[in-house]
Amino acid sequence: TAAAAEARFISSAKGKGLFATRNIRKGEIVFVERPVVSSQFLWNALYNYRACDHCLRALETAEENAQRLLGRSSLVLPHPEQCSIRKDLHQQCPRCQVMYCSAECRQAALEQYHQVLCLGPSRDDPTHPLNKLQEAWRNMHYPPETSSIMLMARMVATVKQAKDKEWWIKAFSQFCNKTANEEEEIVHKLLGDKFKGQLELLRLLFTEALYEEHLSRWFTPEGFRSLFALVGTNGQGIGTSSLSQWVHACDALELPLLQREELDAFIDQLYKDIEKESGEFLNCEGSGLYVLQSCCNHSCIPNAETSFPENNFLLHMTALEDIKAGEEICISYLDCCQRERSRHSRNKILRENYLFTCSCPKCLAQADDADVTSDEEEEGEGETDDAELEDEMTDV
Repeated sequence: TAAAAEARFISSAKGKGLFATRNIRKGEIVFVERPVVSSQFLWNALYNYRACDHCLRALETAEENAQRLLGRSSLVLPHPEQCSIRKDLHQQCPRCQVMYCSAECRQAALEQYHQVLCLGPSRDDPTHPLNKLQEAWRNMHYPPETSSIMLMARMVATVKQAKDKEWWIKAFSQFCNKTANEEEEIVHKLLGDKFKGQLELLRLLFTEALYEEHLSRWFTPEGFRSLFALVGTNGQGIGTSSLSQWVHACDALELPLLQREELDAFIDQLYKDIEKESGEFLNCEGSGLYVLQSCCNHSCIPNAETSFPENNFLLHMTALEDIKAGEEICISYLDCCQRERSRHSRNKILRENYLFTCSCPKCLAQADDADVTSDEEEEGEGETDDAELEDEMTDV
């Protein structure tokens, strides 16, 4: 079938956008996309969130997943047949033992980047250049994680391994680039005040581990900062969880009313207990670069959203409204809570994190509102409306 969406250049200020090539109905999947490159976050992996080293599919069974998040190895999940994890298919790299969900993923990784990045017997050697790079990154980028130096490492390794290096260099160059000043801001955002000066240390470690002649610009101070900014601006978070897969499967079961109520109550309680123990870190998390998704502009009233229902790195873009042929497809860079805040608050978040001011219909309609953030509004009223506060808390 013909693609339902295509990228078009809008203006030098906005860059590209994604537009519907035909009428799309609410609830329809606009496209499914695999990333050009992706990687699990380093702390996430260190804390035993076990995911396929290539596609990020969760490797634990739903029960193991719940047991670890709860810190309770005795937990038994009902309906174990609803768990989709196939351990009999898992494979590891024979040299460095990283795990894959299948022979296909092991092969795909090997063909694209793993020959360069395989640590072999040096996997636990702290003096290996790649291990030094990862350790330095972890010490600069604590959870909640938003990016990974290994995403950049896989980009370099992909070019190193490729027969047609120019094709890949071109593939990476289509992700939007920022001006030098904007790059500064993004790097600052990713690393924070404390580590801004350590970009140079990262660059030296990156060079020692991965230098590639064809990409010499990426290893210069300006080029490395650009690479950093590219990943910071275009990286899309990926979350997978065998537990949430199991929950979705259980939700779809046809059960007698009493059993349904019991199961729902069990699941609700399970999530409450897990939240006490593990907080918000429920998923295997990483990030990837997606060609089509990265063209999607933001709107505070989005007509589409991204999700990962296949429990791996395959991104589904789903329409939230009917979208007419020729209309721009927009997602929201803000979560539900943030979208409900004042125009001034929303734009403060967007400027700090994505370096633009929003002019979506909602923002234009509120253009004459007073320039106060939601916090100031609340202080001005002297007390917060309890219902509003409660709503913000439940939406997390």
